[in-house]
Amino acid sequence: MGFVVPAYTAPDFTCPGLANAPNAKTQAAGMDGVAPDGYHSTSMYPEYFKIAGEWVLAAESRMDSAVLLRPDGRLDVAELRNIRRGDLVLLGRTECGEEGIYVHTDGFVQPETQEDRFAFRTGRSRETAYSRDYDDLYQLLLHERDHGNILWVMGPACVFDSDSRAAMQKLAENGFVNGLLAGNALATHDLEAAYLRTALGQDIYTQRLRRNGHYNHLDTINAVRECGSIPNFIEQEHISDGILYACAKGQIPFVLAGSIRDDGPLPEVIPDVYQAQTAMRALVRKATTVICLATQLHTIAAGNMTPSFRVVDGTVRPVYLYTVDISEFAVNKLRDRGSLSSVSLVTNVQDFLVNVAKGLGVY
Repeated sequence: MGFVVPAYTAPDFTCPGLANAPNAKTQAAGMDGVAPDGYHSTSMYPEYFKIAGEWVLAAESRMDSAVLLRPDGRLDVAELRNIRRGDLVLLGRTECGEEGIYVHTDGFVQPETQEDRFAFRTGRSRETAYSRDYDDLYQLLLHERDHGNILWVMGPACVFDSDSRAAMQKLAENGFVNGLLAGNALATHDLEAAYLRTALGQDIYTQRLRRNGHYNHLDTINAVRECGSIPNFIEQEHISDGILYACAKGQIPFVLAGSIRDDGPLPEVIPDVYQAQTAMRALVRKATTVICLATQLHTIAAGNMTPSFRVVDGTVRPVYLYTVDISEFAVNKLRDRGSLSSVSLVTNVQDFLVNVAKGLGVY
């Protein structure tokens, strides 16, 4: 049986607590980048605001942001830095209708099948069995390829192995990648592998060190900078494999966010952290499935931008968020930050990519 998007159960606004709720209050921002006292901060869940007697969903949400009421009645969710003087900001710190604000946490809740209150191995660890998770993911990705938007968030470990790098290329070439978020390192070592067949100076298949291999990633960056851009480098150096090659060939958008530790960096790397966040958000807001691999900081950043839902053609549907890392701490960190809808797999991301590509029949 193929994947079926779970039905969304909207709140019952006829129940007394919501039917009799007051309109949500607003206050104009007094200056750029500053919300008025008592502003409402968003969560990952669907949130409704009573405006002129009607409950309105803030359709494009994210955690830790303000809600702005526009003159046409539309609700915008904006980071505090993007508030402008005069914007009408929603006020209220309660979530059950008392102030005209309702946070809906169980719109996708499925019937509970676990009867026992005490059970072993209910957490997610390196001892967890993931066969069912893989099968569910294969079905999800097949559905999303045709009906959704799949965003990958990747650390450099994904390209340190020949097979995992090739598997990710195949996933991109077969429609399972609609966007990529990464940093300078992922792109650099992917291009280094295509250019010099190494990653950080090691052969990507044998792991043998090359003479003067510690220069290889720097030489790659230098060559890309000389070409002016990653697409120019791919064309001029006749690059024919890798993740960035697949993105360039398939016109798949990617965002490379800069870091204080970057070498070079590559021309496309965005050095301003807030510009990078805005560019990442532009891809996140399209995504219906987000898969984060071996990059703790990028995973938390993407996770905090990703709501638990998306409105597609007027229908509210869930957004699926996967975190994959060999470290239990890394995958649980996102859950500790409030992204409770994430599915965590504690495993080697190189094995994960090969398994996914094989499970989908593209590798």
